[in-house]
Amino acid sequence: MTAASGLLFRCWHRGTREMDLILGRFADAAIASLSDDELDRLEHLIEVPDPDLYAALTGDKPLATRICHARCSSASRHFRAVEHGA
Repeated sequence: MTAASGLLFRCWHRGTREMDLILGRFADAAIASLSDDELDRLEHLIEVPDPDLYAALTGDKPLATRICHARCSSASRHFRAVEHGA
């Protein structure tokens, strides 16, 4: 299993259905185009507990600074599953 396929699996198996749908769909659409650095950042991003990450993605609560600057967190906030056939 490659690092990207492992991350893809983890994005789809978060623990809450809402986060599965948000991160799983984002990963389906974007993971192939992420650099190694961005994959590392995504790995750190998915370590954030679901309630905290969901609050950050919906704009209710900011994430820690080291995570906020990741392209992944920015892209996933702006990702629209509807635009990607979901």
